[in-house]
Amino acid sequence: MSSVITEVAVQVFKTEARTSVDSYGHRHPGPSVPTTGALLRITDSDGVSGYVLGKPNYLRQDQVEQHFRPVLIGSDPLAREAADKKWAIRQRTRAVELPEHTCSYLDQALWDLAGNKFDTPVWKLLGGARTEVKAYASTMCGDDIDGGLATPEDYANFAVELKKRGYQGIKLHTWMPPLPGSPSLSRDIDACAAVRDAVGEDFSLMLDGYHWYSRTDALRLGRELDRLKFDWFEEPMDEFSLRSYKWLADQIDTPVIGPETTPGRHRSRADWIANDACDILRVGAMNGGGITPALKTMHMAEGFGLECEIHGNGAPNLALVGAANNVQWYERGLLHPHVDYDWVPPHLKSIVDPVDENGMVAMPQRPGLGEDIDLDYIAANLVAEY
Repeated sequence: MSSVITEVAVQVFKTEARTSVDSYGHRHPGPSVPTTGALLRITDSDGVSGYVLGKPNYLRQDQVEQHFRPVLIGSDPLAREAADKKWAIRQRTRAVELPEHTCSYLDQALWDLAGNKFDTPVWKLLGGARTEVKAYASTMCGDDIDGGLATPEDYANFAVELKKRGYQGIKLHTWMPPLPGSPSLSRDIDACAAVRDAVGEDFSLMLDGYHWYSRTDALRLGRELDRLKFDWFEEPMDEFSLRSYKWLADQIDTPVIGPETTPGRHRSRADWIANDACDILRVGAMNGGGITPALKTMHMAEGFGLECEIHGNGAPNLALVGAANNVQWYERGLLHPHVDYDWVPPHLKSIVDPVDENGMVAMPQRPGLGEDIDLDYIAANLVAEY
């Protein structure tokens, strides 16, 4: 007889952050500040637990009591599709109570439980396509910080440093609101040109710039990327306008990648394929509704001969990168001249994605998602438990 889920619990704990987020949701360097994190734990009748770290506002007490436990307690921990159907039914009329990020955390915890149960890394359970992957350095957005990313020359200097560290590719996030003077099409073009000049021709570059350019501005920028031989052009327009992306992809040589933020999981991404709105498909564990629907997206893309690049860093996205052959890169970031990405926050014992001198990230060998969580630290720094 298979086990059943017997416990669903969340621990909210004190920890430390060294970055800040602006009003548009973009992350920047910041001072060391106290903050809170949340740890979701799902345990089965064999005593095996799955864990996932998340944000407390997506793992609230009312969600645990009204949705998590009524669906999961007594169910098979490996029956993720059955649970997902129940989440979908609840989301139809109570989407605010059960947002996609919350469903993603639940799916991730169930995958971590499965990996721990079979003493196997999740990326192997998902398919085990590779043991390491090349990483691209994904920069923070531009800013006005002295020695930061304030000018095209700053981007160029940082790109040279990243190349020296071993990275085989760099993705630029350029200047975006609420920074005064942004967005600026000419500054974006200048930054892309400066970085290309700095790293040379045989080096992979990508652009994830301002997300609400007009069609004509996106086309002008895309034609500059053609000239500069960029590897892809990401989210330059509102992704709800699928026709605008087809219009753009039909007119430039640089591969258009997407969608990143469009809701609808693999179903909406099927429409992007059917309408030739992208050259490379995009999905991630958080924006794609979890590991399970993201994996479906990757396999769907493979069926159409498309690569599917994974959005975002961290354990669930690294597991997805390790799962299939039609993924080329791991997004490591966000990086900035004033931020130490390799800093280990106090609730972890180590980071999941160290990079070597050749720009390669090894797949984690720990069972489950591979997070090295310090459970003793979390227990000693509890704010709430429910």
